[in-house]
Amino acid sequence: MNGDRILRLVLLLAALAMPAAAETPGAKVFRLGQLSPSAASAELTRDVTLPELAKLGFSEGRNLVVDSRVGRPSELPGLARAVLAAKPDAIIAIGPDAIRAAQGQTTTVPIVVFGGDPVSEGYAASLARPGGNLTGVVILSAELDAKRLDLLHQAVPSARRAAALMWQSQPNRAASEQRMRAVAAAAGLQLLAFDVAGSADYARAFAAMRAADVEMLVIAASANLYRDTDRLMQLARDARLPTMCEWAHMARAGCLLGYGPSRTELRRRLAYFVARIFGGAAPSELPIETPTLFEFGINLKTAGLLGLTIPSEVLTRADDVIE
Repeated sequence: MNGDRILRLVLLLAALAMPAAAETPGAKVFRLGQLSPSAASAELTRDVTLPELAKLGFSEGRNLVVDSRVGRPSELPGLARAVLAAKPDAIIAIGPDAIRAAQGQTTTVPIVVFGGDPVSEGYAASLARPGGNLTGVVILSAELDAKRLDLLHQAVPSARRAAALMWQSQPNRAASEQRMRAVAAAAGLQLLAFDVAGSADYARAFAAMRAADVEMLVIAASANLYRDTDRLMQLARDARLPTMCEWAHMARAGCLLGYGPSRTELRRRLAYFVARIFGGAAPSELPIETPTLFEFGINLKTAGLLGLTIPSEVLTRADDVIE
């Protein structure tokens, strides 16, 4: 090994051994933007993604600056412009509205997505080879909404009429309904879909459910519906509807059931994509990932309030049972 190579190796080892809080004079400081539809989603990035990113060599106070913006769908394009004005090295976009807002403002700055379906939206050529400035993780919303309906029917087998609350502009809204209708037909269920375009529509939708005598409810996957969990749970309680939600932890917010990918695992994976991009990888060459780990939560307190007994074969499959 020649002298130059030895020197470079010594310098590299010294840099890796530096305390995390120390700044290296002249070293590049990376800028990470984030667009999110809710404060809860933004906090999950801070609690899970950023610590994982620090393990990969990029931490605030040393070589990373984070600019996180939260807003409703109509606000996100303006927030995307504000984030881009700071010239970020990458942007995390949470949910389809944030993805659309970011992609609408740049086709060059790398975007790391969480949720949505960038292929059906035309932002990526395929999951295996995105081909543009976007990569990240998707959550298979349409497929999982159908699975949620099946699980809810197993928990409430006497039900014959089900409702699906759906965000009207959700990119995969039609595909999700189609898959749920296939499950309903196989189970002998009547499925009624209720669309909302904003929180002002919730009371109307639940009044229509009561008028239709629905016996259980799936709240379809949507970052916007997730943002309004507390409001929707109050309406579901008032309507005495057994409700399935899109994340397991939502059972702790009052949903009878919650089923979905592991949010923690997916948010950790976001750090991998950001680190690869900071290291020089092109998002076009980083395959978009789908979930591999799923979680199921059941709230027995909610079941008791509704006068329901959850079948034992459903209970034994739960990862989290709230008693």
